[in-house]
Amino acid sequence: MSNEVESESQQPTPYEQIGGEEKLRELVDRFYDLMDLEPEFAGIRAMHPTPLDSSRDKLFWFLSGWMGGPSLYIERFGHPRLRARHLPFAIASDERDQWLRCMAWAMLDVGVEEAMQQRLMESFYQTADWMRNTPG
Repeated sequence: MSNEVESESQQPTPYEQIGGEEKLRELVDRFYDLMDLEPEFAGIRAMHPTPLDSSRDKLFWFLSGWMGGPSLYIERFGHPRLRARHLPFAIASDERDQWLRCMAWAMLDVGVEEAMQQRLMESFYQTADWMRNTPG
């Protein structure tokens, strides 16, 4: 009985709430499709390799663990060390904002529920803002 009570009281993770692996992969793919297609994201697109396959996988693996799903990124690469991994790229407010707009658009396009969009965008903003390493 105590296991039933414990499992009933546990909140689903954001990973589970958005729809798990399939929905997260759809979100990441839409994010990179938009980055590749929309001129307003040219600044952040220029920071990524062609093709985008490795970037798609790394973001999917990272977000999986970050959202409470399988720790795919950590299993492959260890601690993400996000800021250190992004130091080679000049990231100012414009790049931060492009990334955030692209992700917001992708979440809207794939149908992430509005309350979850807001919750994720707050967390994405904190992380993206912390990644800035260039004035402006």
